[in-house]
Amino acid sequence: MRVLLVEDDVMIGNAVCAALKDASYAVDWMRNGLSAIEVLSCQHYDLVLLDLGLPGKDGLEVLHHIRSKDNLVPLLVVTARDGIEDRIRGLDLGADDYVLKPFEMRELLARMRAVIRRKGGIASPELSNGFVALDPATRQARSHDAEAVQLSNREFALLHALMIRPGAILSRSELEERIYGWGEEIESNAVEFLIHGLRKKLGSAVIKNVRGVGWMVLKSR
Repeated sequence: MRVLLVEDDVMIGNAVCAALKDASYAVDWMRNGLSAIEVLSCQHYDLVLLDLGLPGKDGLEVLHHIRSKDNLVPLLVVTARDGIEDRIRGLDLGADDYVLKPFEMRELLARMRAVIRRKGGIASPELSNGFVALDPATRQARSHDAEAVQLSNREFALLHALMIRPGAILSRSELEERIYGWGEEIESNAVEFLIHGLRKKLGSAVIKNVRGVGWMVLKSR
């Protein structure tokens, strides 16, 4: 899952990037509002973390621009502004949640998972298509009635990308986008290697290959 972090504080940005990578997210970091708008015009993201006090263009202006383009990307405002008017305006402009600094990283991650579920119309914290179930909080998966197995960060990222769009075929490049952030070296045959590992853990039928197109998981049965 690919996240855009928009934050001008270097210490906070470094800490959040490290925590997101540890939690299996691919993350790109922009330090001002104008750069955020530019990258959002050409890159798909699964979620945006947006500070308000940004140089170049204020975070609320960035939020307004995103929603004015009918971009429905899940978005959390993460800011030190604790005034009720700022919170109301941010939510009215289309933010999906509001997190105040300082925050516990565990809470931010939980709010990210909740927003992604709501946007996807999913009530349960667990993703399931009837063949395999995935718990984003623990990064564990299980097939049928088997015991849950722990996934590596990149195994989780790949399976999560497929599970939030059951029935959709994702190409190699689409899966790589959700596994790797900017500047990270993409290993040769990384997608095939990860799928091989997931099939060993969960069964060969869990992920389907559509020859020449990509990979998918089946829709709920």
